[in-house]
Amino acid sequence: MATQWLKARQTKYGAYAATYILVVIAVIVVANVLANRYNKSYDTTSNKRYSLSEQTAKIVKGLSQPATIVYFSQPRHFQEGKDMLDEYANLSPKVHVEYVDADKERERTLAAGIKNYGTAVVQIGAKREEAKSMTEEGITGAFIRDLKSNTRTVCFLTGSGEHQIDDSDREGFSQLKQFLGKDNYETRTVDLLQKPEVPSDCTTLVVAGPTRNYVQPEVDAIKKYVEEGGRAFFMLDPPLKIGRSQIADNDALTSLLQSWGVTVDKDLILDLSGLGPQVALVRSYSSQPIVAEIKRTGTRTGFPLARSIEIKNGAKTNVEKLFDSSTSSLATTNLSSDHVNVQDPKNKKGPLTIAAAGTYSTGQQNSQGRFVVIGNSGWATNGFIDFDGNGDLALNAVNWLASDEDLISIRPKQQEDRRISMTQRQFNGVVVTSQFLLPLIVVVAGFGVWWKRR
Repeated sequence: MATQWLKARQTKYGAYAATYILVVIAVIVVANVLANRYNKSYDTTSNKRYSLSEQTAKIVKGLSQPATIVYFSQPRHFQEGKDMLDEYANLSPKVHVEYVDADKERERTLAAGIKNYGTAVVQIGAKREEAKSMTEEGITGAFIRDLKSNTRTVCFLTGSGEHQIDDSDREGFSQLKQFLGKDNYETRTVDLLQKPEVPSDCTTLVVAGPTRNYVQPEVDAIKKYVEEGGRAFFMLDPPLKIGRSQIADNDALTSLLQSWGVTVDKDLILDLSGLGPQVALVRSYSSQPIVAEIKRTGTRTGFPLARSIEIKNGAKTNVEKLFDSSTSSLATTNLSSDHVNVQDPKNKKGPLTIAAAGTYSTGQQNSQGRFVVIGNSGWATNGFIDFDGNGDLALNAVNWLASDEDLISIRPKQQEDRRISMTQRQFNGVVVTSQFLLPLIVVVAGFGVWWKRR
């Protein structure tokens, strides 16, 4: 009887089931032990919306001293900040998170200047900065303000038709101004016509697409500034002469750049692939620090109505290429007509250099001049800066110019709108399929199996 019981079908199935259950329990126990010991997570979303950005990781992992994030709230709401703050703690053992009951520890809360529940304060050494929001941008911004104690000012030239940092229209630079603020840069405008001298508090000078010529005193002021150790960012559009698009040649300024080893050509790049012929799409970059991270991640950048440049080292300058246009691009010197013959044998064939970065030797230790030249300014306007890697390129260029190489990275991306838009007919089709057709197929299939086995 015992032998028959052991050979019974129910006994075999019971043994199999028990074995499976034990294996599953063992796997669950091991998984929980490992999860408790190693806090790891994987973000499978397309733009890594639930992961901290490379910029945050670079800053936090590079901490040279301990940092404490203090979260002020009510105990029942601690979990609202815990998920994000734990990610910061997981990046580095130097980061500690402390949760403070804002009601019970009222004196400490008032001393920290906390006015609202759910507020985080980042403290590094003796410095303390309140996060402007409980988002990655807000908390990482507090880290940056703690680490960058000195004021860094980006000065934008004005007075010759440049893009304006307070202009919120499509051609304005107001969004770039906001981006710079998140990296803790102050911004202001400078008019060299009023006083041909770059202010001493300008960390970086930006020449953002002038449409009129700079007079010689302005150019001389820029020359003196860079050659004495200043930092300048030049964004120069092709001198188009089409309808209202009258852009001056700016020969005095381009002659200065040529003396530093950057020749800005009077041409227009047309890209026969990608976003359209008037937008040069860039996928290939050098290993220069400004674009190294962009190259590593395979990020694209786009430049509407760009011109090409040529580079060489000078007596006191060292110039590096940043990136080229695609192999499907060409450059025309016909800048007075909107009809271009792409088969013209006079056209230059791509790839063509669009951007370069250079250094100027002042002869003094720790006083190196730096400059970046890009043959276009439209890529950084409100209408185009959100294109793929354009925003990262703009901030990385300013970071490098300001000697803030530790900030060069790929920033947090905005959450994508992944909603599906459907017509009423499409919506009705989805309803009928999901609520009636699919259940009916299951019922019919089940009835067929039953009928076959009856």
